[in-house]
Amino acid sequence: MLGARSFSSPIGSTIHPGGSNCTKGTARTHRKHALRRSQQAAGAHQLPSAQAAESAPAPSKGTCFLVGGGLGPVDHLTVKAAKLLQSAEVCVYDDLGAQGPLELLPPSCERVYVGKRGGKQSIKQPDIDRILVELCSQGRNVIRLKGGCPSVFSRVSSEMTALTAAGCPYEFVPGISSALAAPLMAGFPLTQAHIGTAFAVTSGHDLDQNWAAFAAIPTLVVLMAGRTLPQIGRKLLDVSWAPDTHVCIVRSAGTSEQQIWHMSLASVIADPPKEDLSPCIVVFGNVARLGLHDGSV
Repeated sequence: MLGARSFSSPIGSTIHPGGSNCTKGTARTHRKHALRRSQQAAGAHQLPSAQAAESAPAPSKGTCFLVGGGLGPVDHLTVKAAKLLQSAEVCVYDDLGAQGPLELLPPSCERVYVGKRGGKQSIKQPDIDRILVELCSQGRNVIRLKGGCPSVFSRVSSEMTALTAAGCPYEFVPGISSALAAPLMAGFPLTQAHIGTAFAVTSGHDLDQNWAAFAAIPTLVVLMAGRTLPQIGRKLLDVSWAPDTHVCIVRSAGTSEQQIWHMSLASVIADPPKEDLSPCIVVFGNVARLGLHDGSV
C-alpha cells in the first residue's frame, strides 16, 4: 500500500520532539494518525474522472496561414501556397472565381466556404474571425485562402486582430493581386516612363472617399468597381480628370472567362458595359491605351 511505503520507520520507534521512546498508548495514537495520513495520501492519487478532465492541459493552438490565392488558376499560385494547400487539415476559403487552388486540397481536408460577393447575401466578417479562432483553438492548422493577395482589400486586419486576441499564431503567404496582374493580362503595364510614372489603388465600394486625392495621379486602379462604375467616373470628372482619359475594364482577369473593355472616361459615365462586370478591376489612365497595341499613347 501507498501508506506502508510512505512510512518506513517502525511505529514503535517513532521519536517525539522531546527525544523519548513512545509508550504503547502513544504508539496506538501514532498508528491511527499514520493510517489517516496514508488514506489521505492514497486519495490524492485517485482524482475523480471529472476533476482529472478539468485539470488536463488544453491543446496547443494551431497556426492560421493567411494565404493569397492569386488570380484563381493554379499556375498563378506561389510554390509555398501550393505546398500548404496540398497538406491542409482545414481550409477556410473565399469566393475565388476559379476553383483551381481547391483541387490541391487532400481528400481529408475540411472545407469551410466563407465567400462574399457584392450585392449578394454573405457571411459577416466577425463570423469569419470567430471560425478561424475556433478552428485554431482546437489545435488545427488552418489555411485561410483569399483571392488575390492578403495585403490588398482582403479584410485581413480584422482576422489578425481576432487571432492575436485569442493567442493564435498566424503567418502571411503573399499572392498575386489582380490590381497588379490584371493590367498585364490586358496587355499593358501599370507604369510607363512618360505617361504612367505613378499609380494608386482604391476600392469602388467607398464612393465617399476623397477622390480629389487622386487628381494628380496619372493612373488609378479601382477594385470592386463593377456596380459603381458610372458614379466613379463622375467623381473623377468632378476632380478634373479629362473626359477623354482612357479606361480599361478587366473582368475575371487571368481566367478562361476573362473579358476586356476599352473606352473613355466620358463613355464610362454615359454608356458603361451592360454585362455583369463582377469581379473586375478598372484602370483609369492613358497608360491603359497601350493595351490596344495600335501604337497610340
